[in-house]
Amino acid sequence: MATPIRTQDGANRFESRIGGITVSGRAHSLSAWFVLALRLMMGAAFTYAGVAKIVEPFDARGYLLNVAATNGNPLMGLFEWMGSTDWFVAFVNVAVPWGELAIGLALLVGVATRLAAFFGAFMMLLFYFGNWSVEHGLINGDFAYVLVFLAVAAFGAGRILGLDALVERYEVDGVPLVEKYPALDYVLG
Repeated sequence: MATPIRTQDGANRFESRIGGITVSGRAHSLSAWFVLALRLMMGAAFTYAGVAKIVEPFDARGYLLNVAATNGNPLMGLFEWMGSTDWFVAFVNVAVPWGELAIGLALLVGVATRLAAFFGAFMMLLFYFGNWSVEHGLINGDFAYVLVFLAVAAFGAGRILGLDALVERYEVDGVPLVEKYPALDYVLG
């Protein structure tokens, strides 16, 4: 688990241990501004994308049926199934635009930031496979956005000029909300 530690020189030290490997580092105090900028950038991008798909007619069927078949996608069969299954297309036609809008707005105001970032990363992972292209390597913009969303979640970007900071301090029976319900730490932040 990552542990922030304030040092004498004004830097924030963090450390995490996974699978017996420990990594640690120090972030400059200006890092908070960059984490905030990442949250707001992805919030604005997803809000815009969601609104555009809500305002203009949006149908995922053509994308799902055609994109994977044209680019050597390892998940071509899955995308073909998704695009040829009426109930799934109907679900995607609602989930994508409204999901993008919900994720975007949550990030813009900094509420349920970790939950929004998780679903944003999940959507971008699906777009990564849908837009599969490896002629320039395995890393592309969609993959980079997966990592941006995960960074927003990991750094608790909703606590930086966001409503998550207020929600976490809200008291229930005299106890801060995240202390009373620790699982909320995976949603807020």
